Amino acid sequence: IGSLSPFEFTVMFSLQNMKMVSVPTKAFGNFFEGDCYIVLNNKGAAQSIDVHYWIGNSSSQDEQGAAAIYVTQLDEYLGGSPVQYREVQGYESPQFRSYFKSGIIYKTGGVSSGFTHVDTNSYNILRLMHVKGKKHVTAKEVEVSWNSFNNGDIFLLDTGKLIVQWNGPQSNRTEKLKAVLLAQDIRDRERGGRAQIGVVEGSNERESPELMKIMTTVLGEKPNKLKDAIPDEKHDQMQTNSVRLYHVFENGGNLVVQEVATQPLTQDLLLSSDCFIVDHKGSSVMVWKGKRASKVERQEAMNRALGYIKAKNYPPSTGVEVMSEGGESAMFKHLFKSWTEKGQTKGLGSTHTVGKIAKVDQVKFDVMELHAHPELAAQQRMVDDASGDVTVWRIENLELVEVDPKTLGQFYGGDCYLVLYTYLRSNQKQYILYMWQGRHATQDEIAACAYQAVTVDSKYNGAPVQVRVVMGKEPRHFLAIFKGKFIIFEGGTGRAGAANPESSTRLFQVRGTNEMNTKATEVPARASSLNSNDVFLLKTDRVCYLWYGKGCSGDERVMAKTTSDVLFRQDKQVVMEGQEPANFWVALGGKSSYASDKRLQKEELIHSPRLFECSNQTGRFRMTEVYDFAQSDLDEDDVMLLDTWEELFLWIGKHANKSETTDAWKSAQEYLRSHPAGRDPDTPIISIKQGNEPPTFTGWFDAWDPLKWKVSLIADLSNSPNRACGKYLDPKLLVNKEASELPEGVDPSQREEYLSDVDFESLLGTNRADFQRLPKWRQNDLKKKAGLF
Repeated sequence: IGSLSPFEFTVMFSLQNMKMVSVPTKAFGNFFEGDCYIVLNNKGAAQSIDVHYWIGNSSSQDEQGAAAIYVTQLDEYLGGSPVQYREVQGYESPQFRSYFKSGIIYKTGGVSSGFTHVDTNSYNILRLMHVKGKKHVTAKEVEVSWNSFNNGDIFLLDTGKLIVQWNGPQSNRTEKLKAVLLAQDIRDRERGGRAQIGVVEGSNERESPELMKIMTTVLGEKPNKLKDAIPDEKHDQMQTNSVRLYHVFENGGNLVVQEVATQPLTQDLLLSSDCFIVDHKGSSVMVWKGKRASKVERQEAMNRALGYIKAKNYPPSTGVEVMSEGGESAMFKHLFKSWTEKGQTKGLGSTHTVGKIAKVDQVKFDVMELHAHPELAAQQRMVDDASGDVTVWRIENLELVEVDPKTLGQFYGGDCYLVLYTYLRSNQKQYILYMWQGRHATQDEIAACAYQAVTVDSKYNGAPVQVRVVMGKEPRHFLAIFKGKFIIFEGGTGRAGAANPESSTRLFQVRGTNEMNTKATEVPARASSLNSNDVFLLKTDRVCYLWYGKGCSGDERVMAKTTSDVLFRQDKQVVMEGQEPANFWVALGGKSSYASDKRLQKEELIHSPRLFECSNQTGRFRMTEVYDFAQSDLDEDDVMLLDTWEELFLWIGKHANKSETTDAWKSAQEYLRSHPAGRDPDTPIISIKQGNEPPTFTGWFDAWDPLKWKVSLIADLSNSPNRACGKYLDPKLLVNKEASELPEGVDPSQREEYLSDVDFESLLGTNRADFQRLPKWRQNDLKKKAGLF
């Protein structure tokens, strides 16, 4: 391997005669079922190395054992830093599949059959491949016969110089495109780009008589009826909350596996001197190797995992991960309630954790910096510097009533509110609609709040990002828009003329260091509510006390003074912790113990974001995780769930159906409830629609393209090629339309120029470069079939 590059790369090895042999780049993604392979993925110097060993269904036990030994040797050579994965044919992890963007091809045979991986000059080929998958495609060689076909999938008939793609009548647009990309990949890598690709729609074979003639010559006459659609392989399920931690150690020469804890797990349970097994039942088995564990224990980690799987009678295909202390995988960390790493930093400033009190960020925001670096906006959960326009409505008698601007920022636990925030990005208005639910609001009011949110959303043509906010769980940006004057009254209502229960004594806890992060929350007026790390406001009939805990900072005191001016007009009296007058304790019903932990400063907990596809296209609602995600993984036909730990985003594709949207919202709540790390069920859930993504969402994606889904034409469209401008139209505006029905400026004879690359390949079955090389009559034939002529 030599010295690893600081840049990301992937290398692949096959086992031939029990020796590792490098696989040529052109053969990446081709796996012979009789062999075993090792795939090493280096994410760069600053990140980790992943080593996978792949087991073919027909491989021998000796080959599988040799692969495991080589992986252990690689791990030692690389200093024990890699995360090791065991992959079984047909059950590969999303991470493994993500390395092969064009798909994985299973080939019959192996070393014993005398195969050669790639011969780009050979056309003496005849094979039929069954293509399955939507996010990650797999293609398996099957019998070259109509008996192998079914109505729901896609098949590639490869004759060497021609690859015919047959699309089952029940296959969808995304599956067709993925199959086209796989066919192109075979052409380019195995035929040196010198093979032709043709597409046959199984629902309309008469439109492709020449290709059907070739298929019947090879396969024989097509039967009157093909097999019904075969259900897709089982999708990844949502995480199970059945997670157990086992301590693995030697005792008198015997191996002991002892259960330590169930979910939620905490990091302090892991001891550097030993090894541990985390059983994520139904998903994977993970082995963690402590830095001070013995060499024998570390070398035997993979065998321990396999032995555990066998003892538990788990399927042989159960996923296995082996990792060392300090090199844990993102999935492993997600199973723990909290996870910190030495020296880790995040964002623009430090974060303080104050006893049991919520985090407070000491960060100043530069709005231009946030716009220029969306990844920063995502990490800080701030779309801008909160200087936009704010409109607040209260739910009264199930209707919206605008709140008096004089009381802006004052929220009552017995009410529900809608907060519309408007800001500019690239001179375009953007909207965030917050739905704040009081702890004591009625179910009717909560339902009315959701209903009224739909009304407001419709008024702005679906553009607002919708955020559900539960009282006490306000996201950072929500706090910032009230400029340090956000106040929560525990009960009652803010409605005009309402008779709220008035107490002569009220206690408010103030947290925050500046206008961007400060809020005051009413707490029970008793001594046990105090905390040495914060400032409290105690209102009595005669005086308002500002109580400064020993751990509070000067900035916190300043913000508490600002808040007290909003809440109370009477005189303020500063009280230092430990110097309280007798009347102070009398007002709280007597002195008693309270939280007085010393302020602790530590880095903010970091968890990698996770993306899930939410779909019911198979007739049943499922959530499937997308590994190593990018913007292109956001499927316009579905709803996607992005989990950034502090919040959940529901991204709604423009072609997603209503039931998917409804089920996705319910599943997001169930996802939080059942998460093995014991997640807060009141974590904010943010709903956004395709084309209206805020930077707090786009910042989690590398190289986000804001023009990807634009469908409007620019003013000078008629004078310049649309594709050159980077602007595309929705295919619905172009397909099967008369010239008079086309958008203004579109050339009826060049409609394909206004399609995105994805839509172009989906509709025409080829990419732009190959299309341009075709004779004119063939181009027109493809355009006619696609409804573009």
